[in-house]
Amino acid sequence: MDQQEVLQNLRRDHAAELKLAAERLHGTVRHTEIIDSPVLSELTGHIIKLKPENLQVTGSFKIRGAYNKIASLSDDQIAKGIVTASAGNHAQGVAYAARERHIQATVVMPQITPPLKVDATKAYGANVVLHGEVFDESAAHAQYLAQSQGMIMIPPFDDYEVVCGQGTIGLEILEDVPDVTDVIVPLGGGGLGAGVALAIKTFKPEVRVIGAIPEGSPAWRDSLRSGRVSPADQVVTSAEGVAVKHPGDLTFALLNEFLDDLVMVSERDINEMILLMLEKHKLVIEAAGAVSLAALEHLNLRSRAFASAGGNHVVVPIVSGGNIDTVTMGAVIQKGMIARGRIMQFEVELPDTPGQLVKVATLCANQRANVIALDHDQFKASGHYTNAVSLSVTVETNGPAHIDQILQALRDEGFQPRRVY
Repeated sequence: MDQQEVLQNLRRDHAAELKLAAERLHGTVRHTEIIDSPVLSELTGHIIKLKPENLQVTGSFKIRGAYNKIASLSDDQIAKGIVTASAGNHAQGVAYAARERHIQATVVMPQITPPLKVDATKAYGANVVLHGEVFDESAAHAQYLAQSQGMIMIPPFDDYEVVCGQGTIGLEILEDVPDVTDVIVPLGGGGLGAGVALAIKTFKPEVRVIGAIPEGSPAWRDSLRSGRVSPADQVVTSAEGVAVKHPGDLTFALLNEFLDDLVMVSERDINEMILLMLEKHKLVIEAAGAVSLAALEHLNLRSRAFASAGGNHVVVPIVSGGNIDTVTMGAVIQKGMIARGRIMQFEVELPDTPGQLVKVATLCANQRANVIALDHDQFKASGHYTNAVSLSVTVETNGPAHIDQILQALRDEGFQPRRVY
């Protein structure tokens, strides 16, 4: 988007456009209900209330912006067909909205997009084209198709109607949580963050809007620091929904003005929050949806003056989506359990004599460590002529202190365990 168009959009009547978006979405998009989170409230010392867009139609907030954009098109524009690019959730939003309006939609997706999102997009009737390794390459191809075939491009984030559609989340938060002090939003291309910030600052500017990004996706950090859009050289994160190299021009202009703070989170933070939501709230969320939750432990809120809820901040992290495939979910659960000390693997060399394996198993049992995998291999020993066997043991544990207890019990019996993870 060129700067002249950005300036024109910044001059629009934001309050009226946000209300119009809410009217267009009424009856089609779900008003997701706020969920109190006692576990996160205890963890942070503040009142945490979740905005669960993972429970939205199509499993993501993206339906809001896509539907608002398509609803703004004229009949002549609709007749040409529409095209978009997406890592998955915007694709489903466009496909769903297009089906509702009986429009033919073409969606360009990166080749790394999880099969779950590809299949879901096709199920809504869209024509899916897999092209490029990252979103930016897919977007360039979608733009080419729009120009060569005359279709209308539905941008995933850098568009005013899309931004206002996403901004309806902010309107709902203000309606449902009137005492909110802080809203946390994940940033990819910036459509969600810009929309929410625009809505919050238009109607209740004293509420802080905090962006959250993975450490491996630094474009927003670099852009906000430099005061201009600064694309990342590379993006390395499991949160493919926010894996964008190049932030939008309009979204940057809005966030540069309205964003109060930015927090970076690690892949470990993200995995742990996916597991925590599954265990404590019975909510399935994708990695991008966990980014705002992962930011909670890194917030610096205590120094800010406020007078609400008896001195506690009322923080609403936006859980942006829940479209995660089962293979990824399994891997995330395992990584999360390892990170939290719930699974531990160790290796130990044993004399190649009867009873040694039973001895290790008994030690684990006495320490209440449930054995879930064993690998007993004489060829892995440090020397083939030492009459020794290498034993690898994976156990379920209750946390870091329990792991230390198990390893010390083994040492006390003369073993030399080596922790693998």
